Amino acid sequence: MVSMHRYLPSSAHHCHTTLQLPAASRYQLSTTTMSESLTVCTVDKDLLQKLKKFRMRKETTNGAIVMKIDKDKDLVVLDEEYEDISLDDLKDELPERQPRYVVYSYKYHHDDGRISYPLCFIFSSPAGCKPEQQMMYAGSKNSLVKDTEMTKVFEIRNTEDLTEEWLKGKLAFFR
Repeated sequence: MVSMHRYLPSSAHHCHTTLQLPAASRYQLSTTTMSESLTVCTVDKDLLQKLKKFRMRKETTNGAIVMKIDKDKDLVVLDEEYEDISLDDLKDELPERQPRYVVYSYKYHHDDGRISYPLCFIFSSPAGCKPEQQMMYAGSKNSLVKDTEMTKVFEIRNTEDLTEEWLKGKLAFFR
């Protein structure tokens, strides 16, 4: 005969289960569950204006706006802005162990000779980030994408994957 007892504290961070087994053996299992409340950060108004201007930029080079979350304010803010930056240089600028959002204007040379400038949203969420950080960034991503009206949305788990070949492969879907 097995009977189970579950204990869920109000914070819902831990779940304790005690199993009673016939041989008088007792096992206490403790598992961590995700918090029921997920923080979705708002976007800084000045950053939204900067992104609107960036969308209409006239430059014919690659450019990037890198964003981060200000944990104290639950706000997505500007981290860095780059003009004439290659993906190789950009990946060197991104932190290896912290998430970032990137809006990247890419000079795309098509096989037929045309040139276009797609605006790409790249969510960099490297392995090794603190789980709280990953959850905060992941929870805020969709809201940020909606607020910025982005359609080409990609994600990387390793900054080394951010190459021109990777981006061209992702953009091939939109041809």
